[in-house]
Amino acid sequence: MPEIVLPTTTVGSFPKPPYLLEARRKFLRNQISREELAELERQATREWILRQEEVGLDIFVDGEQYRGDMVAFFADEMEGFAIAGLVRSYGNRYYPKPVVVGPVGRKKPITVEWWEYAQSLTGKPVKGMLTGPYTIAEWSFNEYYPTRRELVLELARAIHEEAVDLERAGAKFIQIDEPAIHTRPEEDFRLAVEAMEIVTDGLSAYTITHICYGDVPKIYPDMLSLPVRQIDLALKNENFALLEVFRNPRFTKDIGLGVVDVHTHRVESEEEVVEGIRRSLEVFEVSQVYISPDCGLKTRTIEEAMRKLRVMVSATQRVRAEL
Repeated sequence: MPEIVLPTTTVGSFPKPPYLLEARRKFLRNQISREELAELERQATREWILRQEEVGLDIFVDGEQYRGDMVAFFADEMEGFAIAGLVRSYGNRYYPKPVVVGPVGRKKPITVEWWEYAQSLTGKPVKGMLTGPYTIAEWSFNEYYPTRRELVLELARAIHEEAVDLERAGAKFIQIDEPAIHTRPEEDFRLAVEAMEIVTDGLSAYTITHICYGDVPKIYPDMLSLPVRQIDLALKNENFALLEVFRNPRFTKDIGLGVVDVHTHRVESEEEVVEGIRRSLEVFEVSQVYISPDCGLKTRTIEEAMRKLRVMVSATQRVRAEL
């Protein structure tokens, strides 16, 4: 863990530059090779490492320039999956929904090479970024396993192997994204906890889970039983209303504090972000708080993402000076 007070980071994804979006389209039409696409993905990754250096973040991400959808990417790289047609996620955004057609598992490490590449470009720590087993199962069709539980736990074992490989490669921070974890809170939240126990078993890295949006009060305080060091949440999107939920019972884990809204083109003012952090420090101890956007920034333009990151960092620096 960094010694710095209120460390700044991001949730994971950054917008792709136009040249990479065009290259991905060409690759799907068999107009360029996989290696030509990969070189452009490496170029975009380098650019985002440099942008994070420029902004002054404390903990970096690789920007996920080599990924499309967060679930389909893992399904493409694992055994046991096929891809069905496009399914609407929200608004006019669609994702290719995976279908489980056989035993799931890893063919080989999925993210390690990309993590190693990003980490080689900076002296700042880069988070290992994984999609959690509960979300992969929830956002896939299951046509093989007799029960959801069997599928979720088998996926958990595969994601655990990936987390172990990331730690062996040197990752000090490992984030397991579980945006679907509150989909069925009354039905099987315990299953989500059991799966996370498998994923994080034996890890010494600082572990994080990102749970974006949804009905967080329905899984609080049960969410505190998740076996991770930090829970990263979107607070700005609902004007920090969750702070009242976390007053009683007290939030006992570290909090990834979402302070800028990634679903609006409007860039928050520095004063606005400062006020959100100040309000949060009335509920959390300073030592618990990591500062981040509400969610991944991939839906913003590069310019919007940079402006939001700059105001997030400058606001955090102001609050640090007040402590």
